[in-house]
Amino acid sequence: MSLLPLETDLIQALRVHAPPLLRWAGALAKQLRKFNIKLEGKSSGSSNTDALTLADLTVQELLVCGLRDADPIFHRCRLEAEEANGDVGAFDESSEYTIALDPIDGTKYFSERTGNGWAVMLHLRTKFDVIYSLVHAPEMGEQGTWTEAFGQTVKTGPDNHRIPAEAWLRNMPAIDRASRGDSKRIYLIGFQKADRARSEAVTAVGLCGVAPDDMPGSIYPLLASGEFGGSLIHTPNIYDFPVALHIARALGGQSVWVHNGQPVNFTETWMDDRADMLRIPGIAATAVNPQSLKILVDLAKDWSPVRYE
Repeated sequence: MSLLPLETDLIQALRVHAPPLLRWAGALAKQLRKFNIKLEGKSSGSSNTDALTLADLTVQELLVCGLRDADPIFHRCRLEAEEANGDVGAFDESSEYTIALDPIDGTKYFSERTGNGWAVMLHLRTKFDVIYSLVHAPEMGEQGTWTEAFGQTVKTGPDNHRIPAEAWLRNMPAIDRASRGDSKRIYLIGFQKADRARSEAVTAVGLCGVAPDDMPGSIYPLLASGEFGGSLIHTPNIYDFPVALHIARALGGQSVWVHNGQPVNFTETWMDDRADMLRIPGIAATAVNPQSLKILVDLAKDWSPVRYE
């Protein structure tokens, strides 16, 4: 895929400014996690979706202000953020390029202190593809774990706080597709109370379905490294899911809607008022291995696309 000049400049600017910003945001979130910071505000009925903390709002404020002040080129993008705070008016609502933020991905596990798979993340996309992705999981590993994707390059590995974040990531080796491995583990989420039943259905057809409560960490480094092969997500939100799509496509895989097998895009979204977030419709299957992708599509093509039955 050839990049337009603005896309190239945006990627370069994000590669410079986003790593330190996400590292700072992760450090702040780690400190806030030590306290009781739960908030009320969402009512979808799913604990995975409804978890909201002061850290979500604080980290988002830092990310939005940091992008606003880091480089004027970011003002030429739309900004979509999972929470409703920050100086979003500094960005161009009419732009074809969108920077999306998830200040705390995995908020339930973050707030309940039940795992280390939470992450701070952002990505840059158009209506049809994702151009840049960066994820920092501050508590996966001794000093955190990075995952980055741009072009056909995917990187993942441990952080090193003694080296500036931008330099550390720039020198991190890319994933070698030939040695990456091919896991049968598939992450499932969004099926409300049926997450575990749906994961068992995936296992029954020869893959290995993993429900949210059984995840060993953040899906993004696990997918990039080959420890997971893909995901099956009901009505994904537009703040975190596109990163999994990006990683899979960069590694030669794909993300498709199960009802028609067509590549997922972002031309149509809907506001989930219960969860107070934007989603894309339907069920999305994502995998690096084409055979695994076909298995997921064949299995789920007749499942209901309605999130709240």
